[in-house]
Amino acid sequence: MIEKKKHSCTIVLPDTDCPIVIETGWVAKQTNGAVWVKQGGTVILVTAVAGRAPEKYQDFFPLTVNYLEKMYSVGRVPGGYIKRETKPSDRETLTSRLIDRPLRPLFDDGFRNETQVVATVLSADGINQPDVLALNGASFALLISDIPYNTASAAVRIGKIDGKLIVNPKFEDYDKLSMNIIVAGTAEALSMVEAGMDCSTEEEVIEALELAHDQIKLIVGVQEEFRKTCGKPKMSYTDFSIPKDILADACSKYSDDFRKAFKISGKLEKYAAIDNVKDAYAEYMKEKNADDYTANQGLYKDVAKEVEKIVFRDELVRTHSRIDGRALDEVRPIDIECGILPFAHGSALFTRGETQALVVLTLGSKTDSQIIDDIGGRVEKKFMLNYNFPPYSVGETGRMGAPGRREIGHGALAERAVMDMVPPHEDFPYTLRVVSEILESNGSSSMASVCGASLAMMDAGVQIKSPVSGIAMGLVMQEDGSYVILTDIMGLEDHLGDMDFKVTGTEKGITALQMDIKIKGLSRDIMSKALAQAKSGRSFIMGEMLKALPEARAELSPSAPRFQVLHINPEKTGALIGPQGKNIKAIIEATGASIDIADGGIVNIFGKDKAIIDETLRLIQLSVAEAIEGETYTSTVKKVMEYGAFVEILPGLEGLLHVSQYSHERINNIADHVKVGDKIDVKYIGKDRSGRIELSRKALLD
Repeated sequence: MIEKKKHSCTIVLPDTDCPIVIETGWVAKQTNGAVWVKQGGTVILVTAVAGRAPEKYQDFFPLTVNYLEKMYSVGRVPGGYIKRETKPSDRETLTSRLIDRPLRPLFDDGFRNETQVVATVLSADGINQPDVLALNGASFALLISDIPYNTASAAVRIGKIDGKLIVNPKFEDYDKLSMNIIVAGTAEALSMVEAGMDCSTEEEVIEALELAHDQIKLIVGVQEEFRKTCGKPKMSYTDFSIPKDILADACSKYSDDFRKAFKISGKLEKYAAIDNVKDAYAEYMKEKNADDYTANQGLYKDVAKEVEKIVFRDELVRTHSRIDGRALDEVRPIDIECGILPFAHGSALFTRGETQALVVLTLGSKTDSQIIDDIGGRVEKKFMLNYNFPPYSVGETGRMGAPGRREIGHGALAERAVMDMVPPHEDFPYTLRVVSEILESNGSSSMASVCGASLAMMDAGVQIKSPVSGIAMGLVMQEDGSYVILTDIMGLEDHLGDMDFKVTGTEKGITALQMDIKIKGLSRDIMSKALAQAKSGRSFIMGEMLKALPEARAELSPSAPRFQVLHINPEKTGALIGPQGKNIKAIIEATGASIDIADGGIVNIFGKDKAIIDETLRLIQLSVAEAIEGETYTSTVKKVMEYGAFVEILPGLEGLLHVSQYSHERINNIADHVKVGDKIDVKYIGKDRSGRIELSRKALLD
């Protein structure tokens, strides 16, 4: 029998029915670190493995995070033709990003060994959600491993129901949440926020973040104790940090050249000037170290980048002067055009500085909704926002194909920001697909997508609850604690700064947040100032949006499909559908309309124009109409028997024309007088004792 050396710890958070249990030492023992995370019936295995050091200088840290959901975790076989898990779903991709973002800044700076974290959902109870558990498990696995990750990180989800904040709410309560925030951080400060909410105020957000940080400190404390119990000594590794003497020499010679390059207007011209300075430094090092220049070429490139970063940050914090001349809280010029595409249902071209998004709305019927089948169950998605970032948007060439993690992440953020503003499906039974094509990019194209999405829907005549604007905030903090907060950051400010903080909202409050920090955390004071400054920026952008389009257009776009809601007797639903759907299929084929039958006798009809809608209404009303006693109907003979003929007086409604009711004269066989397909006028004379329809031709004769 194999001996098991199992170590475990328990985390107990408020408002939760069952604790989180972390175990290690008995599974995946060939990894650098592995933990078995369990809460209720949800179980996740998280592993961390580091490869060998690269043979030569490498200018980036190759960290890969994979979050995987197995369908056996909920006792189901994968749908579709291939009966196994294939490419990651959007949910898996977004959760992988969620885990990666707070962990990456916490590794030792000079560590370059290829590292992979894999979180596999082995069991899911549908109550305790695996995403936050996986994020916590990743930090546990790394902290007890010999990988140079030394600062514990933790995460919690904060929800709000009826004004009360709840820690890690259950999945069954998600539809009730007016706030849903995932927060990650260390014992000192917060490092990541991912949130969606129903127009919350800045003060409500700060309150939720403070509660989250209290729980994070608790989990971090458990991690530190767990490391003392079963943590491995950290490995020795090749340190690829930049030597201080080489950096100091480069700073003394090229700082002024970078300052001059930063003052050049125009993104492409500025970037070209910066590249020229980097090339000049490369030539200088080539002459100075001719013998080993090739071996250290990657190092010298990083030195130039570091000098660029130092100069940029020093100038900004010291002089409060941005590289494009703007004030710290100033938004770039905005230009908006709506209805730019003649045949699209709604469109908007949103330009802010050198960032430009063409956002297009398409309206469809229920059959156009997206079916998502994962461990959370089968969900019908009626609002979608897709984000595309082609290489030409930044003046480059490149491969174009399926969306990458960044595109999926940006699209999800923009979707979360505006989705609650869409009218309820009961009132507006369309499927909505918004596509944001980024035509130009120099900072915060996802926020341009949010603004463009609101405008495109308004342009189409969708009566959204309120338009949503979005803005990206930045931060540059020096070692002495001095800092500046930037409104509407450009690409270079994002790349060389310490924070990317995106805030979206209406005039009433915040609808979505996304924050990533490159430093080890963010204090409450800075967070409060950033939110206040973001509110001012959002208000300015909203004002520009409303100048271009003050309100949604009164009528739907002429090119948009029309819809009509019809209420029928629920008992007539079967008659409308017909045997094996025969009747409803015939109506769809005859008119070209799309028909969606909901519970309670609600019928949604979609068609290209009013004529199609009217004809579809007529056929449906015929199908569900009830026969009126004493009325005359032109019937169709469906079946002939010796004793009479079965005729259809209304679609799906048949009755017997008895041989005795055919004429005043006595006839022996009705087949001698009618055949299948004949049209006969009959009178509805009532129902017999068994409730069967009685018809008469004789009653109409002299």
